[in-house]
Amino acid sequence: MSGGLIYDLLATIGSTVIDVLPIAAILIGFQVGVLRQNIPNLRQVLVGTVYVVIGLGFFLFGLERALFPLGKAMARQLTDPAFIGAGIEAAKLSWHHYYWTYIFAFAIGFSTTIAEPSLIAVAIKAREVSGGTVSAWGLRIAVAIGVALSLAVGTWRIVTGTPLYIYMIAGYIIVIFQTMRAPRMIIPLAYDSGGVTTSTVTVPLVAALGLGLASSVPGRSPLIDGFGLIALASLFPMITVMGYAQVTAWLESRRNNSNPPPSPNEGDRT
Repeated sequence: MSGGLIYDLLATIGSTVIDVLPIAAILIGFQVGVLRQNIPNLRQVLVGTVYVVIGLGFFLFGLERALFPLGKAMARQLTDPAFIGAGIEAAKLSWHHYYWTYIFAFAIGFSTTIAEPSLIAVAIKAREVSGGTVSAWGLRIAVAIGVALSLAVGTWRIVTGTPLYIYMIAGYIIVIFQTMRAPRMIIPLAYDSGGVTTSTVTVPLVAALGLGLASSVPGRSPLIDGFGLIALASLFPMITVMGYAQVTAWLESRRNNSNPPPSPNEGDRT
């Protein structure tokens, strides 16, 4: 590693320390000043804090050096007229010529969400609290499909240049209707699922993809059109998770109707 990279890495870790200090001050202040108790396992807490700071520093450094450039490069290559339509002028390209961009957005949205640590943690806790009623893998797949669909629709929005508010209004109307019909136990979890998807793994690639795509498509502005993918990525998982619960409840209802319980007097028949 060259001297410049080492300096940048140390600078990133230093800024991470500054960002973490307010969190540490609040936790220590409440533990010592409000609860008036000693910090349990102080040595382990300090060692873990050092690990967190170093890990966040490396993560942010990797984002800046790898993930952001990768997302922009992929968007630029997928929207290159030489790739999406040989012999077609950039001004004559239409939305259907960018189908590889939609496929890539769907695939990257699904894969990054499946690997999202915050979603894994929420799915495990949901399974434990529900006693196994909520499947961890079922929840993760439902959320991943929602994010994948949101990125495919979001990239189509950037290519076509349609306003973001149309998708947000239509999406939340669907969410409201689903909230009135979905099982009550899944509604809070579905709303939370929209937030946990926009975390450490998903956001960097999504943001880089949106900005890179808006910079590459003729007539699009990175500031106006490049952002908004994360908003859609928070909206669509609510729809898919409640839809997953509604489909599961409907299948369970059909199964119960096709196999009715035996009548009370059936066992007395000879």
